Amino acid sequence: MPPDLTVSIEEFPVSGPDAGPYGITVGPDDALWFTMVHHGRIGRMTSDGELGSYRLAPASCGPTIITVGPDGALWFTEYRSHRIGRITTTGEIGSFPLPTPGAGPFGIAAGADGALWFTESGADRIGRITVEGAVTEFSLPVTGAFPSAIAAGPDGGLWFTMNQANAIGRIGVDGDVVVHPLPTADAAPVGITRGSDGAMWFVEIGAGQIGRIEPGGRIDEFPLPDRSARPHAIVADPHGDCWFTEWGANRIGRITPDGRIDEHGLPTPASEPHGIAAGPDGTLWAALETGALARLTPSAPR
Repeated sequence: MPPDLTVSIEEFPVSGPDAGPYGITVGPDDALWFTMVHHGRIGRMTSDGELGSYRLAPASCGPTIITVGPDGALWFTEYRSHRIGRITTTGEIGSFPLPTPGAGPFGIAAGADGALWFTESGADRIGRITVEGAVTEFSLPVTGAFPSAIAAGPDGGLWFTMNQANAIGRIGVDGDVVVHPLPTADAAPVGITRGSDGAMWFVEIGAGQIGRIEPGGRIDEFPLPDRSARPHAIVADPHGDCWFTEWGANRIGRITPDGRIDEHGLPTPASEPHGIAAGPDGTLWAALETGALARLTPSAPR
């Protein structure tokens, strides 16, 4: 696929500018589910633009990353209230407090073992929660690591970014942790996703680079044209490419498996793109913290 892909972009307002749409995923109902981190709500938007939202308690709980669980519900982290939340596609809400004070859960992903795995950014731990709500925590061998995003790997493990430790970690379902330091100092990795090539792809918000790590630990880094773009989240599409948000540059980028990069500016200035998800119809969706969801439709033959 050529790197100069043509993309059309449309924005859909979903909240006021202070609600902070942040994490986003496609639910089992093919609707978009997203967190409103500053208003303590979970939003839902259908493919035809129908909007709904669900209030969490307290409103200050800070819902952050959201993902589909193995039980068909949506699971999300409550960064400020130190809980893991769950919402069904019909709007039934539950939450599970974490045993560690100040855990600060951030990233969350479904594992191959039928449980949800999450990062505890404030406690240097990785957590595991069953669909019944039983929580287990695993300490990292690094302090002050600020573990951030997490994603299931092709090898059955969970891979996560260690934002302040400048490393990528892997935890097996048995709790064994391996740490892979990054070649670039102060790279500050955040988002991570499983690529179609059997590797994990991640963003380096501090270095303005996209990284790739193989299951054996080999790391490659690809500098962005604008090193100050502040890449934040990343997702793989069904065609083999990865798409990422450039929070500091108001753009959405794409990287091919061989490292070619192209970028697409968002229509609204300073819209602060955060989370990104691949839609079921070949579109990409980004959560804009200023109050909208952006739909990107690639128009070139794929």
